[in-house]
Amino acid sequence: MICVSIGRGRHRMMIAERKHLAEQGVELVELRLDYIRRPVNMKRLLDDRDCEIVATVRRPKDGGKWMRSEDDRLMLLRTAVADGVDYVDIEADIAHKISRYGKTKRIISYHNFDETPQNLNEIHEEMTKLDPDIIKIATTANNPIDNIRTLRLCRDSQIPTVAFCMGEMGLASRILCGRFGSPMTYATFHEDRQLAPGQLSWRQMTEEYNYERITEATEILGVIADPVAHSFSPSVHNACIRNAKLDMLYLPFRVPPEHLEEFIKICPELGVRGLSVTIPHKQQILKSLNAIDDNVAGIRAANTVVFRDVNAYGYNTDCQAAMTCLIRKLELDPDQEKPFKDIRFCIMGAGGAARAIGFGVMRMGGEISITARDYRKSEELADDLGCQSIDWPTRQNHECDVLINCTPVGMHPNLDESPFEADWLSKKMLVFDSVYNPEQTLLIKFARDAECEIITGVDMFVLQAAQQFKLFTGKEPDVNLIRYEVKRATSAARY
Repeated sequence: MICVSIGRGRHRMMIAERKHLAEQGVELVELRLDYIRRPVNMKRLLDDRDCEIVATVRRPKDGGKWMRSEDDRLMLLRTAVADGVDYVDIEADIAHKISRYGKTKRIISYHNFDETPQNLNEIHEEMTKLDPDIIKIATTANNPIDNIRTLRLCRDSQIPTVAFCMGEMGLASRILCGRFGSPMTYATFHEDRQLAPGQLSWRQMTEEYNYERITEATEILGVIADPVAHSFSPSVHNACIRNAKLDMLYLPFRVPPEHLEEFIKICPELGVRGLSVTIPHKQQILKSLNAIDDNVAGIRAANTVVFRDVNAYGYNTDCQAAMTCLIRKLELDPDQEKPFKDIRFCIMGAGGAARAIGFGVMRMGGEISITARDYRKSEELADDLGCQSIDWPTRQNHECDVLINCTPVGMHPNLDESPFEADWLSKKMLVFDSVYNPEQTLLIKFARDAECEIITGVDMFVLQAAQQFKLFTGKEPDVNLIRYEVKRATSAARY
């Protein structure tokens, strides 16, 4: 069940939102009484209820807005119980001051906005002694391992327990708690009105993450990155999962580099079957893999992990997707041993994308020049690939048939910049920009004006995501659906 929190300053607005949510099928709402700016009329808020109601009054130290006396707060909570609210949420330290009465159920809660304490199990054990119907624990995740510590409470407790982590690093636990046996999770009325760090909206919970259908058998996929909030992969893969009618769910996991190895170890306990891997983990992830494919061995970077039994297998779909894009656009025979023979490539950038694309081009016989603003890095990559590096300031003096941008130039906040000047583009060139958000980068616009053939970052993203989905599920996804979801996500992106 999803409990939707409502925090508004007026009774009529709170009632209107409650009614609207009930019409949408919401069964439980939390009324944050600390948001109401005038004396609270409980009977008015509870009249004609069309869904169950949780009443709570949060202090500032618990993330609330209550500014009056503690005696007044306790009186308001007692009034809610006396007036027959379905649930009352009271903090553990004041639970003994609010008596059980009538049919109102007691949610005993604990909030920590600084950390997930090491003595979490002891805190939970003490809360079981406070006559709870439900225990609620919301802590702050300072590392991804904090999530599994709270989720274990949901799974192992004899008393129904809602436990998850707050903040971006804890977002996945708000969704996974249902898989671990939590009786409910919390959402906000709208994504622009979070009442707690990392809180998702009811729409996101139901439409994107399909929370109500999550069971213990639901298999988990995800993307690991740091940061991860910008990723479009959850929208894309969850759309494919829904289309294929699979009992799976794709989540974003924010994982700092120093916690990567430990996170991979807990993935089986989380129910994780596969991961998309992006910045900054593509090379570091190799330490945690049991086996790798030929692309990963050559590139020394993986962007996909599949778990089978206790083993983690690494793949690189960036390389394969980029090669497919190039072969199609150049109208070459993919079965030819060296389809890129005598074709001159200039790759701008020396990071993971440049390494993946450069490896594929070299293997298929292309002639490559690597250029990057950091000449040392371009030399290192050129040495690894067995090709030449050129100075960044002179890149436009070197003739090429295919120009590939693997730098972040063109992404936010560099939307008005191009890594290559328009005057140096020739309509004989194929221009490939790996940036996919926005798709129409300044470089791509320059290339269109110069009548060049083009490949956009969306073209590559769609193919690599499709290949990942097949590795995860064994099923071919609808490529047109992936393209639609990427286009929808990029058009909705905020800068």
